[in-house]
Amino acid sequence: MTGTTGSTGPSEATGGRTFPYKLVATDLDGTLLRSDETVSARTREALAAVTAAGAAHIVVTGRAVPWTRHILDDLGYRGLAVCGQGAQVYDAGEHRLLTSVTLDRQLAGLALAKIEAEVGPLLLAASRDGLEGEVLVGPGYRVQDGPLPVVPIRDAADLWSAPLNKVYVQHPTLSDDELAAVATEVAGGLVGVTMAGAGIVELLPLGLSKATGLSLAARRLGAKAVDTIAFGDMPNDIPMFAWAAHSVAMANAHADLKAVADEVTATNEDDGIAVVLERLLPRS
Repeated sequence: MTGTTGSTGPSEATGGRTFPYKLVATDLDGTLLRSDETVSARTREALAAVTAAGAAHIVVTGRAVPWTRHILDDLGYRGLAVCGQGAQVYDAGEHRLLTSVTLDRQLAGLALAKIEAEVGPLLLAASRDGLEGEVLVGPGYRVQDGPLPVVPIRDAADLWSAPLNKVYVQHPTLSDDELAAVATEVAGGLVGVTMAGAGIVELLPLGLSKATGLSLAARRLGAKAVDTIAFGDMPNDIPMFAWAAHSVAMANAHADLKAVADEVTATNEDDGIAVVLERLLPRS
């Protein structure tokens, strides 16, 4: 698999062209990755065939670079990746950030105050900006099992001591959907609100989404929305789906994403990405 930049591959399935898109955009968790954070041989082979046909594969993930880099390195990925819900465009081959958008901490603090006034105290974590940005976890915040590193803190005030890409919020009793809905209603004019997975409701810079980051990266690759097929599984993929010419939700996707997808494929465990790419690739 590769993420090589500067593809001049096909954008139509006619006129001797071999693949209908220039750009294949894939989310990571619940989409490209299986539950054990690996990519199957079948999916790797399908992506390799797509890039051999002239398209570029680009990872578009809610994870910030420090939580993404090891996966890209393991895959031998050398192109651009969109990380941090669109906040970061990362050159994996050169291991450097090309763009990085930070959250206005004053606005984020005001947003949190408005949300807490509505639902009571929140459990907090935050992702610091930069190639080595740490994820700080406040008291009571529920961290998912897995290898991703976090830094526990005792005082939630420490979250604000350095530039951030995002703030994570949880509530003791509200569901993710309920919390996201309340946050959007009372603080949506101050910050962006998205849900990226189970227990992962995020506050972002206003106007930021996977679509904004993907559009920046696509421009560098010489591709446009009309050239793009996108795969995802959670509501944070909705803007990317709206931007891309064709959108594919995984069978395990959130109902809100399935509702706006052009099609639904198999689950991430059952090579849903490969199922679609194999269908679109020219037959030998």
